[in-house]
Amino acid sequence: MNKKRYAASAVVFLILGALIYLQFRTWRNFDWARLFQYGLSWRHIFQGVALIYFAYILRAVRWKIFLRPVRPQASVLGLVSPTVIGFTGLALLGRPGEMIRPYLIARRENLPFASQVAVWAVERIFDVGGFTVLLVTAIFLPSKLRAFTEAAPPDVRHWIHLTGYALIALVLGLLSAAVLMAYRGNRIAEWVEGRFAHLAENLGHRIAQKIREFTVGLNTIHGPVAFLQVSAVSVLMWWVIALSYREVTMAYGAPMSMLSTSKVLLLMGSSMIGSMVQLPGVGGGSQLATISALDHVFHIVPKELAVSCGIMLWLVTFVSIVPVGLLLSHHERLSLRKLSAETEKAEEGAAAGK
Repeated sequence: MNKKRYAASAVVFLILGALIYLQFRTWRNFDWARLFQYGLSWRHIFQGVALIYFAYILRAVRWKIFLRPVRPQASVLGLVSPTVIGFTGLALLGRPGEMIRPYLIARRENLPFASQVAVWAVERIFDVGGFTVLLVTAIFLPSKLRAFTEAAPPDVRHWIHLTGYALIALVLGLLSAAVLMAYRGNRIAEWVEGRFAHLAENLGHRIAQKIREFTVGLNTIHGPVAFLQVSAVSVLMWWVIALSYREVTMAYGAPMSMLSTSKVLLLMGSSMIGSMVQLPGVGGGSQLATISALDHVFHIVPKELAVSCGIMLWLVTFVSIVPVGLLLSHHERLSLRKLSAETEKAEEGAAAGK
């Protein structure tokens, strides 16, 4: 497992290195001295951090709704700590720390780890759906962003609209798959297990196990009221994150303050795509994607300002939780690396059906 992690990290490092080289090779006149001369309004930065913290509370609220059928007594306050510690692990350890949150919640609420991994998988669908509702509304309904897209260069306008259509298709596909899994999940898992049983490393069994876990996760949505509640919290959470992005851009003054909240949704989208290629504790993909969007989509932004803002957005929206997460983990006598190792063992046990 460690060899796989090292290999994945090496691949990510090479990809980021190539992207950085290509990015700065095109910026032959980049002024490094100017990069560190931008004055910031720290009031906006702190407000952005406060909004991100509120978004983590909303994540805890959403998870409480998921837990209602099995743990109606679970409290939002009790879920905030594992949520914050989990995202701290993700920021510092990268993908190996991603399962810390469902592991801590399962341990705290005395639930099977696999059941909370299932909740995590369902949560991802609502994340994509919540963000898509905001972005698609901004692109296709009358708004400042729609006016911006119409005035943008044809190639930029084409990619913005293509992104909107792709997100709509993705959400519809995810919803269709979720409905199918809810009604036929176990039968699909049995078919997959039999169809791919001959492949190495019990691949068919592991895929079938993931399908069963996801089916269990769907059972946490116990009716239309719960679905509407989770959907509303998801949309609100991503709107709060968008406001945090907006606060960071406003901290730089003109011309960044000219970006409306709806335009900032484009930055969020680029950052989310870039976050798929990240180094633990360093990031890379998120910053590069944001910088590229500021440079190529919002041409009013100087290159140096794009770099500075891209890094600051990453610090506020992704890294700012780390100090609080470390304090909470110290208070609860938890080691992030040990939690990551325990999570890995729990995943292997769940995959083996133990």
